[in-house]
Amino acid sequence: MLKQGSLIAASLALATGPAFAGSPVEPAPDPVIATPAPAPAPASPDWTGGYLGGQVGYGNADTNLPGVDGDGAIGGLTGGYDYDFGQWVIGGGLDYDWADISLGAGNPDLENIFRVKLRGGYKIGNGLLYGTGGWAQADTDTLGDDDGYFVGAGYEHMVTQNFSLGGEALYHEFSNFGNTTTDLEATTVQVRGTFRF
Repeated sequence: MLKQGSLIAASLALATGPAFAGSPVEPAPDPVIATPAPAPAPASPDWTGGYLGGQVGYGNADTNLPGVDGDGAIGGLTGGYDYDFGQWVIGGGLDYDWADISLGAGNPDLENIFRVKLRGGYKIGNGLLYGTGGWAQADTDTLGDDDGYFVGAGYEHMVTQNFSLGGEALYHEFSNFGNTTTDLEATTVQVRGTFRF
């Protein structure tokens, strides 16, 4: 009987042993909290495309003759095409400005300036800081017209993908204007608005 009881106890121990073997029940792992991805930086606008607009401002003209200078209003039309390379923008354009700048009594009046320009700039957020230069032609009421060059800089801000506002300052030089010994220098500062397409 004792043998039989020992066998039963041994059998129970073997049958229940696996249920109690090992360590106590492991705790559930801590929940994994996903960190949100950083918000993407806002994309700068794409400057690739054509534009057409207007500009208005102030012009100052000086010559190498004593007392022959003047200033006045200037404004006109601008158009061109830009190509966006990512952080840099390169483009070309045309400007035509009407002017009302008298160089003094008995001297010619500067009536208009036409420009063929190249520009290259660096994107800053929604803006473009650029340098520009090219060929220019100035026309007067009595000396006719003559050509020269200009250089300058500007800033343009994309208000929407289809409209931008900006400002530009340019220095122009025309040597021996109208086959005379008179050199004409003109500085213009203008604000501009362009529709982009």
